[in-house]
Amino acid sequence: MLVADAQREVRTAFVGGFMGQLVSGLLWLASAALATWGTPRQAITLLVVGGFFIFPSTQLGLKLLGQAGGLSRENPLRWLAMQVAFTLPLSLPVVGGAALHRLEWFYPAFMIVLGAHYLPFVFLYGMRMFAALCAILVGGGFWLATRGPQVFSLGAWVTAAVLFLFAALGWLAVAGEIRAQPATTTRSRPPDLAL
Repeated sequence: MLVADAQREVRTAFVGGFMGQLVSGLLWLASAALATWGTPRQAITLLVVGGFFIFPSTQLGLKLLGQAGGLSRENPLRWLAMQVAFTLPLSLPVVGGAALHRLEWFYPAFMIVLGAHYLPFVFLYGMRMFAALCAILVGGGFWLATRGPQVFSLGAWVTAAVLFLFAALGWLAVAGEIRAQPATTTRSRPPDLAL
C-alpha cells in the first residue's frame, strides 16, 4: 500500500477527523460549562475521565454515520494512529503539574499537549489543516497562560470552539473525496450532511 493510499483510507475512514473533533469538542464544552457554573474539580474530572471515552464515542459516532471506523490490516498507518492516541494520556502528568503550580494553567497546559498531539495527524491523514489546529491550540494555550486573562474556564471555551470549527473543516475537506469513491471500493459511505 502506498503512503498516499494509506492516508486516503485514514481520511475517509475517520471522515477527516470530523467525529473525533466533534466528540472532543462536546467534552470540552461540557467541561467549560462545569468550569463556569460548577467547580474546577468537577470540570477537571469530567475532562480527564471523559477523555478516556473519546475513542469509543468516536467509533460509535462513525458507525452511526455508516463508516467502518477502522483501517484495513494492510494499512501501515494503523500503528501510527494507535501510537498517536496514547500521546495525550501519557502527557497528562505535565498538565497536572502545571495545574498544581497554578490552577488557571490547567486548560492552557491541556491545550498545549492536545495541540502537540495533533501534529502527527498532518502525516497520518495527509491533511495540513492539522498543523493549523496544532498551532492554534499550542499558541492559544501559551498565550492564555502567559498573557491572557486569568479566567479558569476561558481555555476550555476556546478549545471547544476550535474543535468544532476543525470538525466542520475536516468534514468539508473530505466529503467530496468520500462521495467520489466508487461504492465497490468504499467500506461504507457517510450520508450527505449539510453543515
